[in-house]
Amino acid sequence: CKKPNQIYLQTWHGTPLKRLGHDIIASDNATFYRSAMSFESMCQSYDIDVARYNYMISPNKFCTEVFQTSFGINRERLIETGYPRNDFITNATADDVKSLKDKFHLPMDKKIILYAPTWRDNSFVAAGYTFDLKADFHKWKDILGDEYVIVFKPHYLIINKYENDHSLDGFLYSISANAEINELYVLSDILITDYSSVFFDYAVLNRPIYFYMYDIDEYKGELRGFYLDIYKELPGKIYEYEKQMLLDIKNNVYDYSYLKIFNERFNSEQTGNCAQKVIDIVFKDI
Repeated sequence: CKKPNQIYLQTWHGTPLKRLGHDIIASDNATFYRSAMSFESMCQSYDIDVARYNYMISPNKFCTEVFQTSFGINRERLIETGYPRNDFITNATADDVKSLKDKFHLPMDKKIILYAPTWRDNSFVAAGYTFDLKADFHKWKDILGDEYVIVFKPHYLIINKYENDHSLDGFLYSISANAEINELYVLSDILITDYSSVFFDYAVLNRPIYFYMYDIDEYKGELRGFYLDIYKELPGKIYEYEKQMLLDIKNNVYDYSYLKIFNERFNSEQTGNCAQKVIDIVFKDI
């Protein structure tokens, strides 16, 4: 329980692509999370927590609007500062990149692709969220050749079936789901993701982002829905088939104008001093 003299700062974990809380378009019998709670119970759990917030960080104007409807929080408690955790991304140097590659035992002379897919809401079994990975890393190795390596960071709820496949040694580096994602952003040259919101943060680096959405029809039809028009507003192209995506990566096919437009909308507050902006607001009367 929050004490009367405590300040509750909700930092949240990213700009959402998928609908949140009260904004979710749910069927009458929909359930959520591993506890299979109802839509009403899920929203109520948010409402109880939101009532305790003194401040909630918003990274951009988009989230300032979305958080008001999804969490039912009033505008006065939202502080539109950008995310302090992204100061590291904004301020990272070439020396940081080198030290991080050393830390994760990655080669210095190859391009590093970070593959960070999300979990699927509809694939839970007792052992965890299964993930029938439609990424054939053997094919990735054949097409990309010796110039690239893959850093694979599955969501912590995903079972990684490639973890002990030694035929991919030296090409595929499976990183613990508990690894600091910001460090993996900084050391990588390219991001491949799907419906995970990681691309909002990664875009700060102005590096290519590719969207591998092999199950896009099923995903948008059955699950939580999106806030963005993914065909028009993402900072990269959507691929349903991995071969074309891999060929585009190999041939440096990427339109950087995607990033310029996207960052103007979602990352204008990521100025490298977001932590200081939050401190100035939260501690202004102390």
